[in-house]
Amino acid sequence: MRRIVVMNTKGGCGKTTITTNLVSYYASRGYNTALFDYDVQGSSTHWLKQRSLEYPPIHGVQAFRQSLGVTRAWQTRVPPGTQRLVLDTPASMDRLELMERVRGADVILIPVLPSPIDTHAAANFIRDLMLIAKLRSDRTRIGIIPNRVRESTLGFQALQRFLRSLNIPIVTQLHDSQFYVQAADRGIGVHEIPDPRVQRHQVAWHRLYDWLERVPETALA
Repeated sequence: MRRIVVMNTKGGCGKTTITTNLVSYYASRGYNTALFDYDVQGSSTHWLKQRSLEYPPIHGVQAFRQSLGVTRAWQTRVPPGTQRLVLDTPASMDRLELMERVRGADVILIPVLPSPIDTHAAANFIRDLMLIAKLRSDRTRIGIIPNRVRESTLGFQALQRFLRSLNIPIVTQLHDSQFYVQAADRGIGVHEIPDPRVQRHQVAWHRLYDWLERVPETALA
């Protein structure tokens, strides 16, 4: 099983968009896929409820909500046979929750918006991630995803300068598009939209999928 955690303590950076597009892609490729929603807003859970039965199934867990009559460990158990597990995390986490979410992670994806406020918040979050979670190991890979990008803006250019200063790969960059809104409303990923205009966005996602699947199996042992 490969455990992928999508996180950034700055809200509104696109964690749910990345989570839902990842799980829909893996499910469409035949992987037994699970989505754990730790965000109390429940956006990933809402997305999954919109998903039609005509699309490949995804196992969803409302991990942000304690179910009555069952233990927390039972509620958040990973179903047997799961091959890809993606965690959608909240914008606000204390140190204990941060450490709990990254425990056992094979990959951590950090979406960042191209604005001075978001760049500053991302710098603080990445610093805390390294210091608190002690992720400098062969087991966990970290990748950054600039989101809602417009290359000609000063904000994006500043974000590029900041990201180049980090020893963390930029695995892909996502452009702002109404296709993501359409996909979210229907419980699907952008790769499941039958419109030729979405192909340029799909290229960016295939770059991300390729990077994720290139993670050496020895790093997951």
